[in-house]
Amino acid sequence: MTLRPATHPPLPLLITGVAGVAGYNALEYFQQKYPGQVIGIRQQDNWRFTRPGVEACNAEDRDALVRLFDRYQFRSVLNCAGNCALRACELDTRLAWRTNVEGLLNILSIIADREVRLVHLSADLVYAGRDHTDGNGGNYSEHETPDPVTVYGKTMVAAEQLLVDWMPKACTLRISLPMGISFNGHAGAIDWIQSRFQKGRPATLYFDEVRTPTYTDCMNRVFERVLASNLAGLYHAGGPRRLSLYQIAQVINRVGGYDPKLLMGIPRIEAGPMPPRAGNVTMNSSALEAALGYSPFDPWPLAKEHLPDGKQWHYHRNGEAGTPELLSRALYRNPRLQNDQ
Repeated sequence: MTLRPATHPPLPLLITGVAGVAGYNALEYFQQKYPGQVIGIRQQDNWRFTRPGVEACNAEDRDALVRLFDRYQFRSVLNCAGNCALRACELDTRLAWRTNVEGLLNILSIIADREVRLVHLSADLVYAGRDHTDGNGGNYSEHETPDPVTVYGKTMVAAEQLLVDWMPKACTLRISLPMGISFNGHAGAIDWIQSRFQKGRPATLYFDEVRTPTYTDCMNRVFERVLASNLAGLYHAGGPRRLSLYQIAQVINRVGGYDPKLLMGIPRIEAGPMPPRAGNVTMNSSALEAALGYSPFDPWPLAKEHLPDGKQWHYHRNGEAGTPELLSRALYRNPRLQNDQ
């Protein structure tokens, strides 16, 4: 597919799921770049998230969503909504379906007869993960059939199929762990791990759950380019560096200057049955790179000196004291892009 020349997304823009890390950072980016032209929606019961440009509207409430579309006349939608709390989704499948599928279904029913560009975010956890005896695995491409092990992953697959069946001109981007700040300080991967270390509590992560984490700074620019384009179909949008959850925690521990004894590592088989854990779900994002015509993602973490080289790496500080401030500059934000707005 030949992309339209990059200009800007059709405006006004609606961003759903702004309480999540991907949505929250996208909202910050787009509102700064297109002031007065970007609206985010959050769940009505999330009363703490109150700020200009954010409306209280449940995407699964179709009538409220219709009123919002009529009021703002949106011309594009970035759908970041979804409940990725694995345990909560396992225990309440109705909640998972309502949040992860019904909201998108309502959006599709509303924009079916309107000129609205839609970009939808899915996730790498549509896969169960695969491991090879040589230590390699994952590296999923878009043509491989999803086989999720969690309710969350199953609802993500169902949402993807809605777009295949009902709006093939839309674009679905499967993302991995979005590395950026969150509005409440505990919604993201960095937040949760760091909060444990800050409180002097242990954090247990898995050696064999492997992801392709991605700076939200990079993701925002991809969202902007794809929204402005005619790119259609399904694309993987994970970072180029593969890290286990344990390695990610190592980075956070050492860069943040926390007690290395607080980090525990186990294979996911020891995690118990609830929730089920995926394995190596790393994604190959070369198709997106080819479509865009450039490499859109920097590795997380950007600095090579912040990359673990063994299970005890976080114990070896090499005379350099990590700090929460360094963590904020190097892990929450892409140092290469912090001054490039």
